[in-house]
Amino acid sequence: MLPRERWLAALEGARPDRAPCDYWGTGEVTARLLRDLGCASERELWTRLGIDKCIHLAPVHPGARESGWHMQSLFSIWNVRTRNIEYGEGIGEYEEDAHHPLADIETVAEVDRFSWPDPADFDVAGLRERILEWKGYPILAGSSEPFYLYCRLRGMERALEDLVVNPTIADAILERIGRFDYGIIRRILEECRGLVDLVYVAEDLGTQNSLLMSPRTFRRFLKPRMTKLIEMIHGYGVRVFHHDDGAIRNVIADLIEAGVDLLNPIQWRCRGMEREALARDFGASLTFHGGVDNQHTLPFGSPDEVRAQVRENLEMFRSARGYIVAPCHNIQPNTPTENIVAMYEAVHELG
Repeated sequence: MLPRERWLAALEGARPDRAPCDYWGTGEVTARLLRDLGCASERELWTRLGIDKCIHLAPVHPGARESGWHMQSLFSIWNVRTRNIEYGEGIGEYEEDAHHPLADIETVAEVDRFSWPDPADFDVAGLRERILEWKGYPILAGSSEPFYLYCRLRGMERALEDLVVNPTIADAILERIGRFDYGIIRRILEECRGLVDLVYVAEDLGTQNSLLMSPRTFRRFLKPRMTKLIEMIHGYGVRVFHHDDGAIRNVIADLIEAGVDLLNPIQWRCRGMEREALARDFGASLTFHGGVDNQHTLPFGSPDEVRAQVRENLEMFRSARGYIVAPCHNIQPNTPTENIVAMYEAVHELG
């Protein structure tokens, strides 16, 4: 089977020839794998490791200084300024927001006066051509992560505060973000009919132990807008890939009601995210993606321990609608190459 065929089987509740697998890693890790494994391109790397890579694409905005599939991180079009922060004594770096353009606004009129990006400015026709270059691979195109972007526009403290003391401001900003997401994703799906398998509709709502907001607050501000967007996406016959870090157990039922098809990244060391319980309670409704621990096992375990965890996941998620083997978030630069290789070898040996 081709990678796309395996993914579609896992999403439909069918059984592919083996479990599909995916790759999430930092840029530093990808560069090292290319070097260590002697691969000239990422496509060659996916083939070398037998990875059913989900290809993440997005239309290009002519005014964006950045490139990438995650449109909420094209910070220049949102007037968010960033800086790079090194970590781990220089083994890698992350981009952090350093200026929040809506930090000081106090009225809905100020929200309306902000220079909001226009979905019509994106080059959607060029996206179709890029998708056709990846025949046989699953395609994810378009992204929505409203509260993630809200926090970059407003600053995380003020964003969380707004949900309690400034609900009018919260509604105004989220409505603007939602209008943009709906518009650009609809343009993508209209232009690329039959070519897109998944749209990324996500958030980052979990910490190691709990949610950033109460389930009640999620239902008030985020769930209705998410549901509307997902209904539109499903209308094109496209499924929804939902990424949500950490301990999100208390809103998984809500995500299912909103229409989420695939849940990532399954950080099972977080409170309430035990794999067996997730498979038992939500497996009839979800395809799970991730679950190979990148907090302890991948960076600090042995190749045999990595293989054992892949086996555990395959067994625990056997009763779910589907399971796609992947790290439970981006593989970090302190992860040995042999452990990464062991994860994908295990998929082919056991999957």
